[in-house]
Amino acid sequence: MSRIEEFEKARPLLLSIAHRMLSSARQAEAAVHQAWLHYEASPEQPVSGRAFLTTALTDICLDALRRAHTRQERAARTAQLPPRREGEVPHAGAAALALLQQLGPTERAVFILREVLHCTPAQTAAIVGCPEAACHRTAATAARTADGPAVPSWPRRIIGADHIARVFATIVPALDHVGVTLAPQQVGGHPGAVFRDRHGTVLSTLAFDVRDGRIQTIHWATGPHLSTDTPAQT
Repeated sequence: MSRIEEFEKARPLLLSIAHRMLSSARQAEAAVHQAWLHYEASPEQPVSGRAFLTTALTDICLDALRRAHTRQERAARTAQLPPRREGEVPHAGAAALALLQQLGPTERAVFILREVLHCTPAQTAAIVGCPEAACHRTAATAARTADGPAVPSWPRRIIGADHIARVFATIVPALDHVGVTLAPQQVGGHPGAVFRDRHGTVLSTLAFDVRDGRIQTIHWATGPHLSTDTPAQT
């Protein structure tokens, strides 16, 4: 498959991710085009074109969000953070993200599957494509990498548009590496998204709180009784 064919195949997913992160169809199109330029200019063919494009796109979107945030800070120096509630302590999510960024692709995928999506050891091994014992060793490596005495927990509710963008930028490429996709879909009658493995099995769902055209809060749901509705429009 040529690069342009691989890009066109991944384009709907890329547009969906960019639109969710930037909340602007025009900016999403521009970001996807930039990702294509990065891919086209790459001197070597990546092992996975889709993973390369997804990673490049999330970096581009994050850079756009950082620039927008800087402009907002200049315009209003008195911005206030939303009040903290139980399950929204930023330090827990920040510690988990920092740990993920220190791990290799397979270690990162195993951590996300086990600690974030709460997949069973058997599910994790099947998705990653290695024996359960190897997954346990990989998880142990992640535990040793953690700064504290225990692996940092993952909050079930994440707030803040910029923080959410960083979360997506970290976990989506890692899961794509092992064939797990994230697609927009109605969840319990609300905007959301669904993680599925390569066989279409639902692993986890996200429900979104959207304000001013941007996702402000995501609520994680895991377990065997996940509620999903018809696919959301992108």
